[in-house]
Amino acid sequence: MKSGFIGIAGRPNVGKSTLMNKMLGEKIAITSAKPQTTLNRITGIYTDLGYDNGSGLQMVFLDTPGIHKPHNKLGQAINETAVNTLGSVDVVLLIVDGTLDFGRGDEAIIRLLENTSAPKILAINKTDLIGPEKYLELYNRYESTGLFDDIYGVSALKGDNIDMLRDRLAGYMNEGPMYYPDDIATEDPARFIVSEIIREKLMNYLDDEVPHGVFVEIESFTEPEDPRAAVEISAVIYCEKKSHKGIIIGKGGSKLKGVGKAARLEIEDLLGRKVFLSLFVKVKEGWRDSEKTIRSWGYKDE
Repeated sequence: MKSGFIGIAGRPNVGKSTLMNKMLGEKIAITSAKPQTTLNRITGIYTDLGYDNGSGLQMVFLDTPGIHKPHNKLGQAINETAVNTLGSVDVVLLIVDGTLDFGRGDEAIIRLLENTSAPKILAINKTDLIGPEKYLELYNRYESTGLFDDIYGVSALKGDNIDMLRDRLAGYMNEGPMYYPDDIATEDPARFIVSEIIREKLMNYLDDEVPHGVFVEIESFTEPEDPRAAVEISAVIYCEKKSHKGIIIGKGGSKLKGVGKAARLEIEDLLGRKVFLSLFVKVKEGWRDSEKTIRSWGYKDE
């Protein structure tokens, strides 16, 4: 069998999670139009037992948080997660947004990648939104760095060239073990995925600043043996300010109810059974600048 680990890197909101989901053929990582949606390292597992006349293939994708200029300790911690991940993978897959010009943030990532020895592949995303001149400009700019073994134009949203990119990544895998069972697409536990689904709905429902200051903690997750019985989930949404609590709840609780309904429907689809979801909102002021809190909530590597 051929297997290996692929670190997905890039600036916030370039489509890393959307691309990984498309590679896997199912939704593992949450997505949002807002930047810094991914705050943890997310694992996606692609297994093809029929690859290479039955010898088999397993590619483990590590979707990292967007690399950015941090404004608080949480930002510093998630940048460290991304950097640490890229130093321990077999291939680095850099995703860039084809609709944006090459800037300082891109230059910083290039300098970072110069210190990694793994092969590097570049995917210029959102090619469905740009013309050939813009694509060629970015292609030439990145090719001139001499860092990349391959450069592809893709549309993660529409699936353009995703199969071609996946096949090329497979070519970088080496003989190795099957790290995970062939019937799972992630190693992340259901509790974590459920918390991420709730956070995704919050990001899609709320104003620009509020979503980045929320953390979702699953207080209880009860899954009865009887498959006809509902899974009971209780979650707490922590926010940084009292004013944010009011925004999350909304007038007459309308916004929280909307978040809860949207999350519950997706969780039911994930678990394949009915779900009873309870959401509560609490204030934990300034948690994104609390070293103790971001460590205890799993945002900082030990």
